[in-house]
Amino acid sequence: MEWVNETLVREFVFLGFSSLAGLQRLLFVVFLLVYLFTLGTNAVIISTIVLDRALHTPMYFFLAVLSCSETCYTFVIVPKMLVDLLAQKKTISFLGCAIQMFTFLFLGCSHSFLLAAMGYDRYVAICNPLRYTVLMGHGVCVGLVAAACFCGFTVSLVTTSLVFRLPFHSSNQLHHFFCDISPVLKLASHRSRLSQLVIFMLGVFVLVIPLLLIMVSYVRIISAILKIPSTVGRYKAFSTCASHLIVVTVHYGCASFIYLRPKSNYSSSQDTLISVSYTILTPLFNPMIYSLRNKEFKSALRRAIIQTSHPVN
Repeated sequence: MEWVNETLVREFVFLGFSSLAGLQRLLFVVFLLVYLFTLGTNAVIISTIVLDRALHTPMYFFLAVLSCSETCYTFVIVPKMLVDLLAQKKTISFLGCAIQMFTFLFLGCSHSFLLAAMGYDRYVAICNPLRYTVLMGHGVCVGLVAAACFCGFTVSLVTTSLVFRLPFHSSNQLHHFFCDISPVLKLASHRSRLSQLVIFMLGVFVLVIPLLLIMVSYVRIISAILKIPSTVGRYKAFSTCASHLIVVTVHYGCASFIYLRPKSNYSSSQDTLISVSYTILTPLFNPMIYSLRNKEFKSALRRAIIQTSHPVN
């Protein structure tokens, strides 16, 4: 038995939906339909923004990047999960697990900083409307997205390196449906306190700092909105921020519950449920919240449909 315990783990076995063995085919159908609808919705949003020149503004540039990010985010996790729901052997190689964690963290961390950039965009639009086109030029927008991606890349690289440099000699049964940080760390034979502290501090950096920046932006935004004399003007100004606030609440609420709570409170069943929401449902709802609440986008979508149905010769 001691020899088995010293055997190097070469693959992990996913047990995320093992307690729902009788429902896995139903879950496959439901998740597949949601996934296909997510891909279709995001493709429509990106295409509409690219094709309609009226939407070539900073807000819609960030929305297109968000939709692209959500599409890639689901592509990292959902296809493998769908295959595993129908497979007898639900495994992933050690290297495959590391790649999945890195890519998932890269997109998730970049998403946090992207939401902060979108908050800054709303702040400039409402508090400095006359200088909006100067302060939020194309170069600035691209720079903010690049900075978000750089931060996400750095955090994901450091975190993944810290996790997978740990020894894995005992169990390879992962109580999750993808390679997330806490379930993988739980399988490590020896967990360095320093590594855990660094990973936690990186989580704080990714979640708390962007959230603080967003809160500062909205304090200034609310202050500016309250100074608008007309009720209609205040409502119109706040409505441009409502979608962003909803997405921020969902994203940081789920992520903080998973990554910032004490590890002594770790529960695989709770984490699986929350993870389903932010890996399958959130990528579907986030772009829809932004687009379907927006009259300008809906008008652009109608124009795109008419142009596609009745092309001009």
